[in-house]
Amino acid sequence: MIIRGLVASTAAMLALAMPGGGARAQAGEVEQTNWRYDKDWSVLRDTPPDPQAPWWRPVKYVPLSEDGEVHASFGLEARTRHEGFRANLWGGGDAPDDGYLWLRLMPHVDLHAGPVRAFVQPMLAKARGVGAGAGPADTTGIDMLQSFADLRLPLGRGAALTLRGGRALLPLGSERLVGTRYGPNVPQAFDGALLMLDSGPVHARLILVKPVAVGPGDFDDRTSDTKRLRGLYTTTRISEALSIDAYWLNYRNEQARFVQGIGREKRDTFGLRAFGHADGWAWNWEAMLQRRHFDDARIRAWSLASETSYRFADSTPEAAPAAARQYRQRRR
Repeated sequence: MIIRGLVASTAAMLALAMPGGGARAQAGEVEQTNWRYDKDWSVLRDTPPDPQAPWWRPVKYVPLSEDGEVHASFGLEARTRHEGFRANLWGGGDAPDDGYLWLRLMPHVDLHAGPVRAFVQPMLAKARGVGAGAGPADTTGIDMLQSFADLRLPLGRGAALTLRGGRALLPLGSERLVGTRYGPNVPQAFDGALLMLDSGPVHARLILVKPVAVGPGDFDDRTSDTKRLRGLYTTTRISEALSIDAYWLNYRNEQARFVQGIGREKRDTFGLRAFGHADGWAWNWEAMLQRRHFDDARIRAWSLASETSYRFADSTPEAAPAAARQYRQRRR
C-alpha cells in the first residue's frame, strides 16, 4: 500500500490547549507532559501580572477562592487531518484509492479543590469521505471523551495515594498494548477505576477498567459489555538515566474474533521495560510474555521490542548556526 500523503495535517492547539512542552512562569514552570489532564497550572498562583505574558495565560489558571486553593483551568484542542491512500490491499487485489478528512474538537475543564479534582473533556469527531465506511476510530459525533474525579491522599514523606474513578485515557508505557489511540480521529478511553501510588522514585497503578465502545452517533459511547482489563503497572526511576517498568495485565474478551472463530479470550501479559537516555544515547527496550487461552486453544506468545537512537551534538538547534558558519567557510 502506498500512502499518498498526509496532504494536509494540522494540529491547532488553539489558544487554550497550548504546546505539550509546558509554559514558563516567573514563579515556576508547568511540567512537560503529553496529556492535558497531567498539566498543573497552579504554579501560576503566585505569579504577578505580566504584560508580556501570552494572551491565553488568564484562562489556564482561574482562582475560584480567595486563597486560590479552588481553581480551574480551561483548554481547547482542534485538529484537521487529511489522509490519502493508493493500492489499499497491498497489491493483493483491486481496491479503490481512498482519501478522507478527519475533524476533531476537544475542549476541557480542569477543576481543583484541595485534595479533590475533576477533569471533563467532551469531544466532537467527524470523518468525511472514508471510502470503506467510517469506523469507531474515525467518527463518534458529540460524546464525552473523559470525565473523571480524583481524590488524592497524602501519606507522608512525599508519598501520596490517588483514587481515580470515571472515564479516562490510559496510556501505559510505550502504549504497545494499552494506549490512547491519539493518532486516529477518536481516542480510546476506558471506564472504571485506578488506584495510583506515588512514593519517591516509584509510581504504581492498580487498574480496574473496561474499554469504551465507540458509537457513530451523538452521546452513544458506552462501557463495553464483553471486554475488561485488570492489572498492575509500576514504574521505578533507578537513576537519572534509567527507569524500569514492570507490569501484569489481565485481559478478557467474551466475544473475541480470530481465524479459529469466535470465543472467550483470557490473556495474561507479564512485561518488563527499560528506558532512558545518557550521553546522546536513548533507549526503550521491552519484553513481554503472554499466557492463558482462547476458547479451547492455549495462548503462548512473546514479544521483544527495541528502540535505540543516538543524537549527534551538532544536530541540536544551538549548534546549527555554528555548523552553518563552518560550512560557509569551507565553501569559500
